[in-house]
Amino acid sequence: FRSGEKLKYDNFFFPADDLVTSCRFYQDVLDLPVKFDFSESGMVAFRVGEEEAAIILKERNKFPNMTPAVWIEVDDVQAKYAALQGRNIRFLSEPFRIRTGWAVEFFDPSGNRLGFVDYRE
Repeated sequence: FRSGEKLKYDNFFFPADDLVTSCRFYQDVLDLPVKFDFSESGMVAFRVGEEEAAIILKERNKFPNMTPAVWIEVDDVQAKYAALQGRNIRFLSEPFRIRTGWAVEFFDPSGNRLGFVDYRE
């Protein structure tokens, strides 16, 4: 992006058919520590080294349309969304609230799911 904004990976999302089995794989096989556990909401995140970005598993029965996704942290999701209008981007929705700020998801031309996230209250 030309704005001079410093972008970074936020999180990597993967669907989980069976959250318990998938969590065991990431914990017991890959030895990744849990970053947060929102199992009751169908999500568990795993740390990868010292990176802030995490792998977040989302349980398919709670998120039936879940596909793998990469989110990128930006300064302001609302501003980024507005700036990209009319630039041939297929957004899944308007920006929406998450626990820690705002997010919006979209597809690239090949159908890969991406998202922008900010940590603005």
